[in-house]
Amino acid sequence: MTDPFHWVMGTRLQVPTKLVPADVVFVVLVLLVTLPAFRSTGRDGGSRSRWPDRAAWRRTGIRALGAVGGGLVGLLACWVVGDLLNAFDVLLTDVTRMWVAFAFAGLGLAAVGLVQGGRVRRVLAVVLVPLALLVPALGVNVDYAAYPTLNALVQTDPFPALDLGAETGAVGAAAGASTSGSGAAAGSGTSGSGGAAGATGAWAPPATMPATGLVGTVRIPGRESGFPARPAVVYLPPAARSADPPPLPVIVSLSGQPGSPSDMFTVGGLATTLDAYAAAHHGIAPIVVSADQLAVPGHNTMCVDSTIGNAATYITRDVPDWITSHLRVTTDRRGWGLVGFSQGATCAMQFLAGHPDRFSAALAISSEPQPIDRSPQNSADEAFGGSLSRWRAAAPGALMAANRPYRDTSVWLTAGSTDGEFVRSAQHLGSAARAAGIRTTVASAPGSGHDWNTVQWSVSNELPHEADVLLTAPGVVHG
Repeated sequence: MTDPFHWVMGTRLQVPTKLVPADVVFVVLVLLVTLPAFRSTGRDGGSRSRWPDRAAWRRTGIRALGAVGGGLVGLLACWVVGDLLNAFDVLLTDVTRMWVAFAFAGLGLAAVGLVQGGRVRRVLAVVLVPLALLVPALGVNVDYAAYPTLNALVQTDPFPALDLGAETGAVGAAAGASTSGSGAAAGSGTSGSGGAAGATGAWAPPATMPATGLVGTVRIPGRESGFPARPAVVYLPPAARSADPPPLPVIVSLSGQPGSPSDMFTVGGLATTLDAYAAAHHGIAPIVVSADQLAVPGHNTMCVDSTIGNAATYITRDVPDWITSHLRVTTDRRGWGLVGFSQGATCAMQFLAGHPDRFSAALAISSEPQPIDRSPQNSADEAFGGSLSRWRAAAPGALMAANRPYRDTSVWLTAGSTDGEFVRSAQHLGSAARAAGIRTTVASAPGSGHDWNTVQWSVSNELPHEADVLLTAPGVVHG
């Protein structure tokens, strides 16, 4: 039986059975604090309710004005933070603005209720304060689908350390080897012959192969880049967990900003999608390594080498070197792909366009047309030595134009259908990709915006297509 603490931490935050009661309690409490009290008066041994006088209604009007004023302050805060300062690099949705306005309205009402007094009303106003923060927070969370449970909110890295054996020194061939069989076997630390299928061909899963994949954390040092990356999260499909795993393709995953490497698993549903894919392909699916391109959650490196940090060298050199020396993977670039969300999607497009010798496919979810930190000039100052021309040259479109034509390269560009700015960005990048000879798919997640609903839809619907392409790489077994 689950203990109460773990039950609370594991409870889902986005289901109507949790949200509707909280909303109802919030509304009832707002009405109780706002409306005047109906006082009972005794007469001849009986009692009756007395209608509030004009003074009571005036006080009610003042409380209502406090709520309206608070709501307006909330909308102003959204405009300043989200639009004027562009603190999040994306526009806040109308739903989020509504919930922020409700939060400030509740706080404004509570403040006036506390000042006006009345013992019961003051108690209700005190109770209203946490509800005015909690209920809108739950509403915003539904809008962005960021935290399915409390565990996802408080745990930055919920996965255990992954023991690959090779991390203790039993490494395989060095990165960059020309054969697809280089690298240590996942889970054993030794190279193998690729299972019952040999180096290529159909995969015959052993009877002892696990039914599902495994997710865990590893440390990937920035040996060449010096980049101070946080631990990466690795997904090993069932075939990679067998005693003699076959060479598999690789997808490098990149979170949004702010974010952490675990986000694409805890919220994006990567493992669930790939487990389903592996179940339909005899345990075969790409290995996923969710690496850290940020160093800290809110740090926008723009995925280039700069004074901020050598994020590009880390992702394109250090991470592949670690993968090929610890996991049994193909080293053919046709078996290497990328997936990313928001800032991570922009990075994925930069790496696909700028390193065609390393990557052959990418799923870019809500990518920007160029790396950006607040404004073009600020971006140039932060990472490009103040040069706007260098900043423009780092845009995926500019990189695709410089490196075209591409061969055996595919890209899937998605955005939420209500996220107009990023829908236009996907269409713009799609046009540039087609012009550069890249097989291109542009799709919209129905009814969602710049949020994790879009990520979940994209991972579920488009990532299997990327996996299909990567599994056609030479040296990779077929499921």
